[in-house]
Amino acid sequence: MAPFGFGSSRYGPFGWRRVGRMADFVVALGLLGFLALAGAILQYRLGPARTLIGPAQAIDGDSLRLLGEELRLEGIDAPEYRQSCAGPGGRQVACGREARRALQGMLASGLVSCEIGKADRYGRGLARCRLGETDINARLVRDGHAVSYGAYRSEEDEARAAGRGLWALQFERPEAWRRSHPR
Repeated sequence: MAPFGFGSSRYGPFGWRRVGRMADFVVALGLLGFLALAGAILQYRLGPARTLIGPAQAIDGDSLRLLGEELRLEGIDAPEYRQSCAGPGGRQVACGREARRALQGMLASGLVSCEIGKADRYGRGLARCRLGETDINARLVRDGHAVSYGAYRSEEDEARAAGRGLWALQFERPEAWRRSHPR
């Protein structure tokens, strides 16, 4: 045996029997290939995290167009554009259009900054957007123009308790409305 453990030996680093340098090389390449494939799949599933900043336009109550890209506001669900709700006395209110108007009013105030994570099933980036220090997603829920959809529960509870926006009306949750009105 050579000094300091260097030299030719029939056993590898963990006491495993060596099969040959070529086999070691093939196994190492296989492991690197597997790690590269796993990384690519993970990045595809999560989507690239990035930020877009600029002027934006509302598409509907929970989606917008920013720098030519269509984004969906993450963690909220607003009434669909064609959805209506029942107001006081049974009067029909175009709550979907009201939600879009509320978002457009906020977006008209200045430049919007959106952190985009993964994409939804339609390929739109799921985003958390800000207007200065204001979290747009949270404000829409707090003002009653959208409901919580996996996030912003405390904002929804606040809007419901105060009877703001949708909570002053009789409405069907947007998810249920979409199921009963397929495109």
